[in-house]
Amino acid sequence: MSLKKNSILIIASMAIFVEALDIAIINLTIPSIQNQFSLSNDEVQWLQTLYVLLYGGFLIIGGKLSDLIGRKRVFIAGAILFLVTSLGAGLSGSFIMLALFRAVQGLAAALIMPSALSIVTHTFTEKHERSKAIGIFSSFAAVGSGSGLSIGGIISTYWGWHWVFLINVPILAFVIVAAWLYLANDLHFHPPKIADITSGLLLVAGLLMLSYGVHQLGEIKEHYFSISAILTGAVLCFAILYRRFTKQAQPLIDLSIFRSATISTANGVFILLGAFFTGYLFIISLLLQKDMHYSAAEAGILLVPFSILSAMVAKFIIPLMIKKITIRQLGTLGMAMMAIGGLLLFMSILSGHSLLLLLLSAACVSGIGMTICFTSLSVLAVEGVPTQHYGLASSLTSTSYFLGAGIGLSILSLFMQEDASAAAVNHISMVILCAYAFTGLVWLVIFISRGNAYKLGMVGKS
Repeated sequence: MSLKKNSILIIASMAIFVEALDIAIINLTIPSIQNQFSLSNDEVQWLQTLYVLLYGGFLIIGGKLSDLIGRKRVFIAGAILFLVTSLGAGLSGSFIMLALFRAVQGLAAALIMPSALSIVTHTFTEKHERSKAIGIFSSFAAVGSGSGLSIGGIISTYWGWHWVFLINVPILAFVIVAAWLYLANDLHFHPPKIADITSGLLLVAGLLMLSYGVHQLGEIKEHYFSISAILTGAVLCFAILYRRFTKQAQPLIDLSIFRSATISTANGVFILLGAFFTGYLFIISLLLQKDMHYSAAEAGILLVPFSILSAMVAKFIIPLMIKKITIRQLGTLGMAMMAIGGLLLFMSILSGHSLLLLLLSAACVSGIGMTICFTSLSVLAVEGVPTQHYGLASSLTSTSYFLGAGIGLSILSLFMQEDASAAAVNHISMVILCAYAFTGLVWLVIFISRGNAYKLGMVGKS
């Protein structure tokens, strides 16, 4: 790779690192935010749910805009909006303002992610070089997610929860200036109306109504008609979306892309990965601080080794493994680590909150599994996709991930305990969390088995 290409890869990777870090970094600050604003578990989880749903809902539009308006323009616009909303969230004096800035922050991330990946794929055109660059780019996202917990806990204790947002400001300022100076200027401009804003808004509205409806199912007896109306509204949004996708000449999402078993599998497993990992971060923060009574700093320090492990896996282990096994096998290995990590966390709770089992769980999930999963599934999701559809394909995978994150977290919150005398994390929520990972693992195993059976059939015919 040339020096210029490396510089572009670093700029794009730094932006996606901050975006991924911001998802995880808030988790160990949750008790501090709860105490300041007197919030319950199901109320405070909306900080994550709003972020991931607006992120996932607008990702497709972000990908389309990067293809139509220009990668550099959308990337810089997203970074500026992320900087402003990070500053607003850090200075918020009420939960309503914090939630509002957090939601718009998700929109900003939806502009950054697909444009950053599109920059990488258009910079690295040779197949092997592109795969390596995408792997490095994805590993930055995975390391950001893996290190967010430990960094968030330390910052929250010594600086206050406001700084988990304010820390983004200087980093993004550097990224914006570097992007302006180093990224190539976009050559073409197309009217943004082609991006089909209406479908994007319908998608976001449907996801928010579905998430809120699922979140409120525990009160279905008291609010039957309102919850039914919200869920009906979600169904109508998705029905209208399906019609638009199948009837329009230039739909927001070309559903024919899902005819590929590889793309369908990658996106399906991404949904389950999002549900598992976001739920895992939320649960482990409550477990360490509320049930095991560690401070945010102590919890963060306990998790620091796994942030380092995540970086080491991304830097040294994954490149070696790609040479030895296929991307499909690597993805299966990563999902197996997530499933094992979930099981170990469950065993920790069953054994009276064993710290050793919890740390082994974190090693499997944050240290190894997430880095392998995100990197391998990201490469798998664009396998065989034409160059002109890379923006759409990358947006679809991230949309799937954050769709799973939002809906999965809403389901988990139904079973969180609000009684101060009871454990914050109960057995039912852990069963659901483990089910996300094991379902994804089984899906990948079946996908690989069918692929091997197909190859054997072709060999037999020959």
